[in-house]
Amino acid sequence: MDKDLIIESAAKLKKAVPLMMKYKVATTPLNYSLWYSYVSNDIPELNEKLDDLIANHDVCPPIQAESLYREFVADKTESSTWELRQSIEKMLIELDQTLIDTDSDTDKFQASVDKTFVDIHRAEDAGYSIDEVIGLLKKLESDSKNMQRSTQFFSNSLAIAKTEIGSLKEQLKKSQKQALYDSLTGLLNRAAFDTEVSLYLSKDNQGLCLIMADIDHFKDFNDQWGHLLGDQVLKAVGRKLNDSMRNGATVYRFGGEEFVILLPKSNLRIARHFAETLRKTIEKLTLKDKRTAQMIKNITASFGVSEFAKGDSLSGLIARADEHLYQAKRLGRNRVLPF
Repeated sequence: MDKDLIIESAAKLKKAVPLMMKYKVATTPLNYSLWYSYVSNDIPELNEKLDDLIANHDVCPPIQAESLYREFVADKTESSTWELRQSIEKMLIELDQTLIDTDSDTDKFQASVDKTFVDIHRAEDAGYSIDEVIGLLKKLESDSKNMQRSTQFFSNSLAIAKTEIGSLKEQLKKSQKQALYDSLTGLLNRAAFDTEVSLYLSKDNQGLCLIMADIDHFKDFNDQWGHLLGDQVLKAVGRKLNDSMRNGATVYRFGGEEFVILLPKSNLRIARHFAETLRKTIEKLTLKDKRTAQMIKNITASFGVSEFAKGDSLSGLIARADEHLYQAKRLGRNRVLPF
């Protein structure tokens, strides 16, 4: 390696490491690459987005930093591995079905062999000598037994393969749960929320607020219109919430029809006002049922808000927001609490 390049690289690392320490960035290869690119100033858009992230949070949220790494730093080969994982499940499902079909065909083939074996026994009526018939039957019996053993082995192999595929599908399912994004809405998921909120709570995070949002009467959408429309509602609400994020606010799909929003460097009054803006945005949302062409207009959500207090725990922060959300539901839904 060129001596000047080594010197240049060392100088950039000397700039990157203190910044990583300042903003509580874990010293992983991914983060080294991200911050090395930042101090290199070769990708202005990356620097602009990372500056905005730091300005709004005072720390560097790890999940959002990883998203920037994927977008600006990771090469095409590395990026393709993320996409490849998403296609594995589809491949496994198709392969699983193929094995099921093949197993069924094997059973049919075995039944056909057995029937043919019975028919050949009737060859005695065609005038064969006793010795010829016995010799033929012994040979066919031997062949049939070999075929039976072969097909039995194949069936056992298929059964083992299907078991292995089932195990792989479970592993993939667990892996997806650890992924950053919710597959339905495209929002950051509960695992991402847990990772990032733990960083906020690791320091005195004055002004951190949390908003919990829950779609009103969501079960009714599924019962009346079907789960496909329910999924449409979740995606539409998630998109509206995500499009409304500003000043460092981040929305996550918390689970089911529930969403959570983190607002750093805020306060309860600002967070309540922001939640009210979100409530009105969702209230204006309309969807078209693709099957009946009927417009769905009665989509609303309820909100509960809490503010970080010194010495607070994650469970306490969530519990207060959740209690306010419950009260909003009890008082008629489509509202923000506390007032």
